[in-house]
This record gives sequence, structure tokens and C-alpha cells, in this order.
Amino acid sequence: MTKVKECEQRTEGLLLPILADLNFELVDVEFVKEAGNWYLRAYIDKPGGITIDDCEKVSRTLSDVLDREDYIEEAYYLEVSSPGLTRPLKKAKDYDRNIGRPVDIKLFRAVEGCKEFTAILASYTDDTVCVTLEDGKELTIAKKNISLIRQSFTEEI
Repeated sequence: MTKVKECEQRTEGLLLPILADLNFELVDVEFVKEAGNWYLRAYIDKPGGITIDDCEKVSRTLSDVLDREDYIEEAYYLEVSSPGLTRPLKKAKDYDRNIGRPVDIKLFRAVEGCKEFTAILASYTDDTVCVTLEDGKELTIAKKNISLIRQSFTEEI
């Protein structure tokens, strides 16, 4: 396991009890280097949406725990935020929440002549996503060919 993945998993483990106490959901954790700086980002959500106060509360609590645990060698910036309405689907709960709904999909390699389209999410596995196209045809796509999949706010499919 890479150092980045280990940091993300460890942080996730510390975050889950904090969020459970607040009835918040953990959407994702990422530890990334951008423009020479490291960022530890936690994306959180709750029914009705996350507020700035919610982010601040989680950030303060998590910061205290991270200071105590002290397992990240690099200097980093901690960011806690909402993933936003157009967040990508990453985890099973993201896919579950969007079954039967329109999703926007961008592919690395064209399938049936298309690299970008909107369709109804029908089902998924660990390795594939099955969608229903506008003409009613079902299409199964390997997740490794998907560069982005997110909830669509398009009125029509």
C-alpha cells in the first residue's frame, strides 16, 4: 500500500467516529500534492447539505486528533468541505443513491462512438457500471474506462 493510501485510510478511520457523533456522512478523503504543497482533504455530507459551521466543527475536531496521532510526516493543509452537487460517484453508497437516476459519464475510450453521454444508472458491480440509454438499450461499461461519472441535473435523457 502506498504512503498516500495509508494516510487516507488512517484519516478515514479517525474521521468516521467524529462524523458518526454528528450524524454526518464521509464522502471521501484524499491526500494530494498540488503546486508543491500537500493537502489532506475530507469531504463530508448530510441530508440537507453541509454548512460552513459543520465543516469548521469537523475540521477543529479532526485537527486535534491528527495532532495527537501525528502520523503524517509532511507539512500539509487540512481542508474539510462539502463535495458539492456535482461530485463524482466513487463509493458504493454514491452508486446506490443514484440508481434509477440520470448520470453524466465521460470515458477514456469511446463506446459505441461516444465518449460523453447522459444515461440512467441501472446497476453496478465492483468493476462495471450498467446504464440505460435514451433509446432503452442497456450498456455495461468497465469502471476502468470511466474518467468521470456523476449525478446529472439534465431534465431529459
